[in-house]
Amino acid sequence: MHARAGAFTPRGKIRPDHNHMSTENTGEWARRRTFAIISHPDAGKTTLTENLLLAGGAIRAAGQVRARGENRRTRSDWMKIERERGISVSASVMTFDHEGLMFNLLDTPGHEDFSEDTYRTLTAADAAVMVLDAAKGIEPQTLKLFEVCRLRDIPIVTFINKMDREAQDPFELLDEISTKLALDPAPLYWPAGSGGRFKGMVDLRRNRFLPFAKKTADDDGHPDPIAFKSNAVVSYLDPDEQAEVEEGSMLVQEASKPFDPQSFLEGHMTPVFFGSALRKFGVAELLEGLGAYAPPPTTVPALRNGETIHVAPGDREVSGFVFKIQANMDPNHRDRVAFLRLTSGRFTRGMKLKVQNTGRQLSVNSPIMFFASDRELAEEAFAGDVIGIPNHGVLRVGDSLSETGTLRFAGLPNFAPEILQRVRVKDPLKAKHLKKALEGLAEEGVTQLFRPNIGADFIVGAVGQLQFEVMADRLANEYQLEVAFEPAPYAEARWLGGEKVDVEDFAGKHRGAMASDIDEQPVFLAKSTWEIGYVAERYPKVRFERSKERA
Repeated sequence: MHARAGAFTPRGKIRPDHNHMSTENTGEWARRRTFAIISHPDAGKTTLTENLLLAGGAIRAAGQVRARGENRRTRSDWMKIERERGISVSASVMTFDHEGLMFNLLDTPGHEDFSEDTYRTLTAADAAVMVLDAAKGIEPQTLKLFEVCRLRDIPIVTFINKMDREAQDPFELLDEISTKLALDPAPLYWPAGSGGRFKGMVDLRRNRFLPFAKKTADDDGHPDPIAFKSNAVVSYLDPDEQAEVEEGSMLVQEASKPFDPQSFLEGHMTPVFFGSALRKFGVAELLEGLGAYAPPPTTVPALRNGETIHVAPGDREVSGFVFKIQANMDPNHRDRVAFLRLTSGRFTRGMKLKVQNTGRQLSVNSPIMFFASDRELAEEAFAGDVIGIPNHGVLRVGDSLSETGTLRFAGLPNFAPEILQRVRVKDPLKAKHLKKALEGLAEEGVTQLFRPNIGADFIVGAVGQLQFEVMADRLANEYQLEVAFEPAPYAEARWLGGEKVDVEDFAGKHRGAMASDIDEQPVFLAKSTWEIGYVAERYPKVRFERSKERA
């Protein structure tokens, strides 16, 4: 799976056109840092999210993911199934102010069954934090997500987590980053030991030692940093440990390129941080690094009347794109909220914005700033911010909004599902309700929905089995629908492309295998990969596409 290249331009390549820029909001958009966190499941992403919020002063106590029952309710995992299972299945947004900067943290599902939600969320990020488990290094899902970041020119900050557990040699971890990702790792800190021997880390830029205290998560914190060469270090490191960490930090500084902020912004280098998210160690340093080095919003390409232009964050016109729809965030109301990443202008509450592809005008009277499931009315917002727009089916993932309604940003991809299943409602009288609920979930991008041209049952497509479980859970809880999933007679779905006459000719001859997606686009449902190869050979003028962008 991959996202389309070019949705965001490489950092530093395009300079904003200052003729179009409003100086009044420059200070505001320039202090935004909008970043996503990516990782393999279980690398500690949710715990890190919690503790970044804690370090940023956004919450008083971090919810521990490993705790039982109600204590397990972390800030970013608010959906009922997430709280029960202790995993993230839906991307969420958290905004907080820290040290004069406004951080927009985009949490993403770690589980690969929900990777599509993650891909879409990455289109709204200006930087990404890649969380690695110190014992496991780069895992398959991390690699997949990294590729998406690379395609979108998103600079990456690396956080090597769980240093207080058994870990690989840090040099091996850096080597893995260098060889597997073709990135220059630039450690800003160097660990002293790992696992039971983990004593803290050296700040390589300031030559300070940050001691690590073995303690329970609720304790006050870790001792203050001290000068690395001072006598006080003996309180934390014995002579052998001190010699070992001195040697390691010298070697790594000789072996690795010094950190170059420009090289990082261009996607060639990653600053590396070490720590333990669970023990709140290294998290404040990571947040400081994000504030210092992560880019503010940058210029984004868009189409206006068929011409490519560049939209700068300081442009006067308010614009943005919808990267996520979330239904039923408030269980008391059947709400639908569109997540809008602002790309330019100063947005104020009550503003009218137009949807590019439909021409519909929206009065945005109740925009929301998010704090996971908590929310408050946004009186104003700037480029880099993410606001929620409550709407009832007006907005879809991939919509572009602006004051003139003429701007179109790069579309967000849909990928061919890997599992196809029939879905039936147990109470036949609720068949209409099922149609509405399935369309709602498909609009959110939770699943793909296909309506066969022949036959009454809907076919639902997903990346993994867990998606179906989440779907059944949400249909029961949010829509009061008991459903059954059954194997579909199809293994693959492909969107058809090509000249209209050729597509119609093919569809007419394969009526039994044709379906429509939620946009009424033709989809071929094949029984096997072999069948796709076979029909593709016979119909060379028709394209059988694994992904599609919304028109």
